[in-house]
Amino acid sequence: MVAGKHIVLGVTGSIAAYKIASLASMLVKQKADVTVIMTPNATNFINPITFESLTGNKCLVDTFDRNFEFQVEHVSLAKQTDVFLVAPASANVIAKAAHGIADDMLTTTLLACTCPKIFAPAMNTRMYQNPIVQDNMKTLTRYGTEVITPASGYLACGDTGEGKMPDPEVLYEYIVKALTPKDLAGKKVLVTAGPTQEKIDPVRYISNHSTGKMGYAIARQAMMRGAEVTLVSGKVSIQPPMGVRVVPVVSAADMAQAVKETAPEQDIIIKAAAVADYRPGVTADEKLKKKDDEMSIELERTEDILAYLGAHRREGQFLCGFSMETEHMLENSRAKLKKKNIDMIVANNLKQEGAGFGTDTNVVTFLTEDDTVELPMLSKEEVADRLLNHIVEYGRKKIRHNCEDQSSEQLRPGNN
Repeated sequence: MVAGKHIVLGVTGSIAAYKIASLASMLVKQKADVTVIMTPNATNFINPITFESLTGNKCLVDTFDRNFEFQVEHVSLAKQTDVFLVAPASANVIAKAAHGIADDMLTTTLLACTCPKIFAPAMNTRMYQNPIVQDNMKTLTRYGTEVITPASGYLACGDTGEGKMPDPEVLYEYIVKALTPKDLAGKKVLVTAGPTQEKIDPVRYISNHSTGKMGYAIARQAMMRGAEVTLVSGKVSIQPPMGVRVVPVVSAADMAQAVKETAPEQDIIIKAAAVADYRPGVTADEKLKKKDDEMSIELERTEDILAYLGAHRREGQFLCGFSMETEHMLENSRAKLKKKNIDMIVANNLKQEGAGFGTDTNVVTFLTEDDTVELPMLSKEEVADRLLNHIVEYGRKKIRHNCEDQSSEQLRPGNN
């Protein structure tokens, strides 16, 4: 999303300014055109030459800088900016921006920009919690600026608490989010991800090899595209995407309960979790001891969550399931599509190179009642984006079809 985009980074007087060098480098590696504007105070913490070396563009500090065409620089720059991120954002610059004060290169350019604006506050905990600063941030939010909640931790002043600027990777995600078209704005999306664990005794459980990467990628992309996302997740070792409500679960029964509680209000449900089909019929209270002879565990079926959703879906709700197969992938997946009463199946074959658990890629086929769309090997983020594109287009087709049906009905004799 950042390739070819012009990103302006506003750097203010804070020790956290050094982190923006990493962010600038990250953006340039992704082919973004980056310009850094510094307040005079910021130059006491990091030299402008650092940013010029990383970005290949002049680092701006003086309000009256003019380019070779003699255009006023802050206006010229504002016209071509796609996203303006102020990070670290000091209490002083937050106050200026909230009240329209433009007395340096950063604030004058900011006031002239009509692009998405993001502020990442960084300051002492007491300053951050001051009611005046809080009111100023609310004012920025009211005018459409996104204000990032700072991290908590050890601060440069020696205090511990709120006010720490997030890491460059988090700031990068906010920039990508600002650039992503919001075609899912106003939609509620439920995604399930990861494995379930079915307890045998206090020590052992039955599970599978799912890492949750596919489901987490879908949740991230849906959030980026403006959806309100709920992620029901089994135990995984990856960090959830920002801005996503996470409901942690362990067993298939836990997941079923969490999905049932959340499903009625959802517009789109994507079941990407690897849910256990069976669980031990009896769970031991104490660790089962090893014996000399064989041991068997009686298993019972877990609830079919996807079938439940298909049977209890509300009008207009889109349901998508995943089908992991090792043989007869298309036949088995089509049968599942019909049996579960859902709109779409994402099928893949565990034996195919680049597909399955634990990889950063996937090879999938989208199946609906009318279509079969095979995708090449893609990253899981690209698969997630293609999946959401397919769902959005499916919704548009359905609207067009309904409109055509209504028009035909109105044209029938007697419907004047």
